Amino acid sequence: MDLSPRLAAIVNALPLWSGIRVLEIGCGPGVAARAIAKRIGNGYVLGVDRSAKAIQQALKSATEEIAAGLLGFQQSAIEDFELPAGVPLFDLAFAVRVGALDGRHPQLEPLALASIAKALTKKGRLFIDGGNPLKELRFRALRLP
Repeated sequence: MDLSPRLAAIVNALPLWSGIRVLEIGCGPGVAARAIAKRIGNGYVLGVDRSAKAIQQALKSATEEIAAGLLGFQQSAIEDFELPAGVPLFDLAFAVRVGALDGRHPQLEPLALASIAKALTKKGRLFIDGGNPLKELRFRALRLP
């Protein structure tokens, strides 16, 4: 499955580098996650989505990347997301059309941001759609010491 022009612009706008660890929130069938996995050398992408069907589609379409240890998927709503034990923190997180982060479900935003903050390194960054094509959300106050 190819990236749509909108998703391609978003992936191209992310500050990626070889070895980076990326958390995609609301990954759907994993199209962007697979594209990122191809660009980050020995890095790692974890795609998270609340939809079991989307995660099943993502798992089926990324068997090579998963087997190579470059990509993984987890079913979870971002407001309930907990990084699995032993999984290193992420350098970057991004979300496209995620209601808990784009204003559609404002009551979920504090929970979502707290979950994301716990999954990122101290210098980790969060990008969401709504900019040109992305905007960065800053949330240092939520970080644990």
